[in-house]
Amino acid sequence: MRRLSYLALAAALVAGVADARPYRAPRTADGAPDLQGLWTNTSVTMLQRPPMLKNLVASPAEAKMIEQGFLGLVGDLIKPTADPAAPAPPVVKEAPQADILEMDLRLATVNGQKRTSWIVDPPDGRIPWTAAGKAANKQANADTFDGPEGRPLEERCLTAIGSPEGPPMMNTGFNAHYQILQTRDQVAIQIEMNHDVRIVRLGDRQHPPRHAPAAIRPWMGDSVGWWEGDTLVVETTNLHPRTHVASLGGGFVYSPKGRLVERFTRTGPDQLMYEFTVQDPVYFTRTWSAQMPMRTAKGPIYEYACHEGNYSLANALSGARAEERAAADATPAAR
Repeated sequence: MRRLSYLALAAALVAGVADARPYRAPRTADGAPDLQGLWTNTSVTMLQRPPMLKNLVASPAEAKMIEQGFLGLVGDLIKPTADPAAPAPPVVKEAPQADILEMDLRLATVNGQKRTSWIVDPPDGRIPWTAAGKAANKQANADTFDGPEGRPLEERCLTAIGSPEGPPMMNTGFNAHYQILQTRDQVAIQIEMNHDVRIVRLGDRQHPPRHAPAAIRPWMGDSVGWWEGDTLVVETTNLHPRTHVASLGGGFVYSPKGRLVERFTRTGPDQLMYEFTVQDPVYFTRTWSAQMPMRTAKGPIYEYACHEGNYSLANALSGARAEERAAADATPAAR
């Protein structure tokens, strides 16, 4: 009996050690960590920490205040998920004009702790702007009605509202699904919002690619990737100067010297840790970093037909012309 007891204790200790081992992602046919599937990052956690909050981890009272505040704003459109551990987006109620929101009204959770911001460094959870960066970010939001080029990029169906396509990939209130597909030489990330697809080249770290001139700056930049253990590391440069990364809690812009490094690590069967670091000595006083947990989502991923029936741009500009005519008719010279 004593021998059996020792054997049982040894087996329990071995099982405990096995359970303590880090999660190892499944492998693709090529032997790479398998990140494929449908993921979502919907949450009410913001890029920057709200000024009234001092710590990265929210206290129970702070979490309740934030989550109930969002529920008060959009609770008539969204039914929150009852199970906090549920990986799928919450069930939603039908909204006016058949609009559907898929927003999770909870703060994001990392290691069981609710986060008050995606930014983890600097410790205050705020973007470390330079004076030039603040001015450029303000200018990026100074849209004009002179012509189509002055209107927001999402209004022109060039990039999406809230910039969930990235890089980096920000959370939004709807169309917040990402589908990752892998081959030996590339990783493709299909973004539900604005039907964009990011292509990450593996193995070739040259920016820009050999066949493209350096003057070409795509809306989502030029991305190359490599594996560090079970983590996919993606470096993006050649970012477009008009790209504005919008987000809950305030967005940002890149200078021509901007560089982004993203890290994708599968931490569980239904969990993916997404991290990014922004380097830009022109617009920021220091390098800054963020963490964003993603979770598996139920499909399907829907088509985002931005151009079909989109009258916003024509209507906005025609309205501006009408106001200009009315102002001209009201001047003494016109009379």
